[in-house]
Amino acid sequence: MQASHPSYPPSQPAIDLLLPLRRWIDNIELNNPQLAHRICHLIPAQCPFERDVQLFGRTLFHIPPMCKLNPLYEQVVGLRFRAMCYLADVCGEDVSRYC
Repeated sequence: MQASHPSYPPSQPAIDLLLPLRRWIDNIELNNPQLAHRICHLIPAQCPFERDVQLFGRTLFHIPPMCKLNPLYEQVVGLRFRAMCYLADVCGEDVSRYC
């Protein structure tokens, strides 16, 4: 005997309002060293907001990286990575200052 399940409406796929912006960032082609340097300089290597709050050498609490709440975080970090790869692979530059 089968248990009866309530009938739910079919789930609708979520509408991603930021999809055009995500695609635009993902499709940015880097072919200018100045632009690649600017991107690497403006986008930090790690989230600047993550903190451990300490008192007398003991950690009271941890503030998580707020960058992860940014809906475009993956695209922005990917753009920075592509800029670094462009500078290293195509331009032959040392990108260690951006790490």
